[in-house]
Formats: sequence, C-alpha cells, structure tokens
Amino acid sequence: MAEFPELPVVVLGAGPVGLAAAAELVGRDQQVVVLEAGSRPAAGVRSWGHVRLFSPWSELTSPAGIALLGATGWQHPDPDGYPTGAEWVGDYLAPLAVALGDRVRPGHRVVGVSRRDRDLLVDSGRGDQPFVIHAVVGSTAGEQTIVRIPARAVIDATGTLGRPNPLGAEGFPVSGEAAAAERIRYAMPAPGTDADRYAGKATAVVGSGASALTALIALTSEPLHTQGSRVVWVLRRGAVGGSYGGGEADELPARGALGIRVREAVRAGLIEVVTGFRTVAVEQADDQHGSRVVLVGSDGRRIADLDQIVGVTGFRPDLSFLSEVRLELDNRLQAPVRLAPEIDPNLHSCGSVRPHGHRVLAQPEQGLYLAGMKSYGRAPSFLAMTGYEQVRSIAAVLSGDLSAADDVQLVLPDTGVCGGAGLFDEATSAGGCCAAPAEPQFVELGAPAATVVRDRAAH
Repeated sequence: MAEFPELPVVVLGAGPVGLAAAAELVGRDQQVVVLEAGSRPAAGVRSWGHVRLFSPWSELTSPAGIALLGATGWQHPDPDGYPTGAEWVGDYLAPLAVALGDRVRPGHRVVGVSRRDRDLLVDSGRGDQPFVIHAVVGSTAGEQTIVRIPARAVIDATGTLGRPNPLGAEGFPVSGEAAAAERIRYAMPAPGTDADRYAGKATAVVGSGASALTALIALTSEPLHTQGSRVVWVLRRGAVGGSYGGGEADELPARGALGIRVREAVRAGLIEVVTGFRTVAVEQADDQHGSRVVLVGSDGRRIADLDQIVGVTGFRPDLSFLSEVRLELDNRLQAPVRLAPEIDPNLHSCGSVRPHGHRVLAQPEQGLYLAGMKSYGRAPSFLAMTGYEQVRSIAAVLSGDLSAADDVQLVLPDTGVCGGAGLFDEATSAGGCCAAPAEPQFVELGAPAATVVRDRAAH
C-alpha cells in the first residue's frame, strides 16, 4: 500500500469533529486540508445556533483544539456552562477554524471520493493510488467548477444534518409531503425569528427523543406559544413511555430536564399527545382560517386543522459521494460494521458504547475513515466527545503512532432510559438504550414550563 507522504489528509466537513481532526493532525505535524460545503466553517451548527446544547463546555472542546488555540491567547469558556449553538461557534469553533488558517476551505461541496484513475470496480493497482476528492467550488447561483484534490487519506466527518428523515414511518416521503414543503420544517423552531410562523398557530411535532422534546418546549413557551396556539405531539409508538427520556436518571442533567418539562406541559394540557400514529399522507385543505394541512395515518386516523408540521424523525448519512470507494457498513444502521453492534438503539444507551477508534472506523478502502455523526449512520445519541476521541485515534495512526491510536479511552454519560428507534409498541423500561434522536443533541433552556401561556388547556 503506497503511503504518499507528500499529500495531505483531507477532512470532509468543518464541523466540530472535522475541525478537531484537523487540530489533531496539525498537532502531529501532518499535512491536512478541510473541505466545507458551507460558506463558513461550522455551517451546520450555525443553522441551529439558537438552540442550547445539553452538554457543558467541558465536553464540547477537544484537547487538540484547546492546545492549538492556547497559543493564540484564547480563553476556555466556563467548563460548567451550557452554550447555544451560536456560542459554540463564536467562542470555540470559529476561532479554531481561524487558527487552522487556509487549511480550512469553505465553499467546497464534495461530490465524489475515489482512487486516482480507478472506479469502484477496478482491483488492479488500487492500493497503489492516492485518493482523489471531487469538489464543486462556487455558488449554486453562479459559475461552478469541479476541482480534484489528491489525498493520502480521507476522514469523512460530514455528519448527517443535511439529510433529515421524512415523515413516513417506512423511510420514504409520504404522499403530499413534497407538495406541502412550505408547511413542513425539519428543524428546531427559533423563538427569536419564528414567532410569525408559530405563535397562535396549530403545529404538529412528529418524532420522539431530544429533538422532539426541544421543539415541544419551544412551542409551549413564550414567545412562540400565545393565545390560540395548539401543539400536537405525534408519536409512532403506542405509548409515550421512554420518549420523555431519562429525567433525573440521566447523567447529563440538562438532557434529563427536557423530558421533565415536556411531561409537565402535557399534564398542564399544553400538548395533545397522539400515539401509535404512522403517517402515510399529508393533505392540504382550505377552511375559514385559510390553508391548513392534515396528517393521515396508516390506520385511517386524521390530525386536522394544522397550520404546519415540525418533522424531527432523525437523520441519515449521505453516502452518494462515496459510491466509488469500498465501504463495509451495517445494512440497517449504515454505520461501520464493527461499530454498529455498539450503537444499535434497540440494545444500547449512548453511555454503554465502548471506546472505539481507528480500528472500528476504518473501511476496506485503506486510509478512509468515517468519523463523528457520520460514523453513527442512522443511529441516535451521538455526543461530541465521542467524535473527539475517534479523530484523536485516527490522527495518531495516520501519523504512525500505533500505540497512541490503540489507546482509546472514553466514558460517556448514560440516559437512564431504554427505547430506541427500532421499537414499535413494546413497553420500555429503565436502563437499556438511548431514546434520543440523531444529531444534533441539544436542549433549549428558555422560559420554564410554569410560565407558558395556558390558553389551550383544553388541548
């Protein structure tokens, strides 16, 4: 297998884990290039900057990132504080990108990874060729150019945020979902900018886990909850069960607080709960209040008189640009096969995932690694500290330090609940697997439930 020491390691994605990977490689005097599809680093985190994370600062900064920033006079935020996404960017991720300098290249949307002069089929001489990254440079509205960037290794840390799951329980968009696109959001409501969209309106939240709980808290708190507001929580499961999360048993207190607050809002009549509902269609209808949408279930039930829908049913990885390299992924989770048994939401919690590094994440295409949320595929409950340890191990092996690469150490906080995405109507019990959805994992710590407007108590 050729080494190509003159070529850089190319990291795909300038999010938290991609930037951490670059910092690790720089700390080991390795050449690295980071390609980011967005116009600025950490574009994904910026898109949910209004949301407060449930991990504290102490778990959101990587050791290599801290070391690189230390030389610039940067000061670590309060380790016990809980930043918003915008604060995470402004106080850490953006300064880290600046410290990495021109190694970080925004505006490079990767559309292909291959071996030089080889497609997926060709065996001959495959291992003797470097990787080639195919990236589109330029705005979507203007002229675009495809550039070819050679690499000795590739770390795919592109995450899954750009590919939300559709509303349907069968994995495909349902009838009418595309036509009602203006009425559907696959993102967290933003109290600062979304008042006109949600205040005094009827909104259905489809999904379970931390993202759904975060949305429900925002929609039952000022300023999004006002007179006339209606909030419907639509669950595929036959009972709420573990969808409230671990509560006081959660080892991340801010994450546990999510379910406690939503449970209080349900008891106060601020949230209608519809269980066992699997969406098969979205219909649009006009009434005296204007245009409305209707959710239709596979059992014939209808949730009518809705103004909009928030879809928080998880995410899935984009594997399209990896079609010409050789992958070994679990056929359900779309995660590396050696990692999949550890993160299967039917069996494990995020706290029970064993430490893992380069050996678990490596692909048959030697020198290619999936890291960060991309490594979890469709599985939920990824934490930044997991990704930081992943890329520390990968950077170590790419620099020839096998001992450090294999010395993987990680202790993750448990949720205290069981109930994964694979469950249907089964009862859930304490102490098994995470019930939180995939990226990002966060909580909006806004107005307490006791202060929300209670004008929809009948609901």
